[in-house]
Amino acid sequence: MNVIVLKFGGTSVADINKINNVANIVEKQLNNNKLIVVLSAMAGVTNQLQKYIDEIKSEENLENDLILTSGENVTIGLLSSILKQRNIKSIPLLGWQLPIITDENHIKAKILNIDKKRIYKFFEKFDVLVLAGFQGINLNGNITSLGRGGSDTTAVALAAAVDAERCDIYTDVEGVFSSDPNIVSKAKKINKLAFEEMLEMSSTGAKVLHTRSVELAMKNNLVLQVLSSITKKSGTFIIDEKKLIEKEIVSGVSYSKNESKITISGIPDKPGISAQIFGLLADGNINVDMIVQNISQDGVSANITFTVPNSEINIATKILEENLKNIKYDSLKTDKNVSKISVVGMGMMSQSGVAKKMFKTLANKSINILAISTSEIKISVLIDEKFTKTAVQSLHEAYNLEK
Repeated sequence: MNVIVLKFGGTSVADINKINNVANIVEKQLNNNKLIVVLSAMAGVTNQLQKYIDEIKSEENLENDLILTSGENVTIGLLSSILKQRNIKSIPLLGWQLPIITDENHIKAKILNIDKKRIYKFFEKFDVLVLAGFQGINLNGNITSLGRGGSDTTAVALAAAVDAERCDIYTDVEGVFSSDPNIVSKAKKINKLAFEEMLEMSSTGAKVLHTRSVELAMKNNLVLQVLSSITKKSGTFIIDEKKLIEKEIVSGVSYSKNESKITISGIPDKPGISAQIFGLLADGNINVDMIVQNISQDGVSANITFTVPNSEINIATKILEENLKNIKYDSLKTDKNVSKISVVGMGMMSQSGVAKKMFKTLANKSINILAISTSEIKISVLIDEKFTKTAVQSLHEAYNLEK
């Protein structure tokens, strides 16, 4: 059985006209294929649902997930109805009907299992399964949400479960670009990217695909394609690194303003103190990224600086303040006005001078670097947020990434 998974984001199903456009795409893709179509809620709906939750100050995870996952119910019902009007054998399915089994975590649930046999059972009667993204059900029978980018994760998990030929992620852009076209007018569409490159770009600010979905695709060696639901052009293929004939030294420049910096000054300079600090944050489910530690001038104490997502800065600060007596630090400062700028490319593994060019380019623009982190194919720096646009444009030009 030849199965293709198609995922459409909120902007692709924002109104009835656009849902009709999705139906056109589905109809063209049928061609002796069985299709699983994963939908997000209409653009803006999930944010509005979250506002309702915030308005009543609800802290009930069960109810909150039930509310947040309701937007997808509407889009799958509408699309399936339109497909049936075109005499296409379609059925709308919620996460619990398949089922998509998740762990007990609400808001950020992880998929544990998808029943492959049940999917094939549905395909005995239907050619198109229209699935609600972003939702699952835990072992206690409660609805769970998969967190940010959950519909991408749903699509990739389903594709992996049924050994799909590929998974197409439809968005409002034509693919993955060398940088944000809204900032860099000469940014070019990348035809092929390695999983590792896409993973680094996603984790450093590129909003095309969520990190969890890329990790899952890489683990299952599943071909992804990111393309537009509006234009008829081919998109960007995310593939195994071994299949890349040419490996660009730098493929793209990404940025994230979703960063907050925390600096703890005057901590005891002794073994185990870092483990204690980051152990507390890990227990609070805080995602720590860039870390810099240095010894104070007195030679007795140390300072440590790290970044966390903006959404977690208040929780992180609270945890550290509550443990002041245990950590014994002098002061704690936070800064939300920072940006993380990253250059990513598979060719960096075999080429030198990438970091030198990055630091020199930023220095020429009088941009101070607050923190640095690296991997084999990525260099990230933390800078003042007001220099974001200048930094991205300058680096894009320095690495000759223009069209």
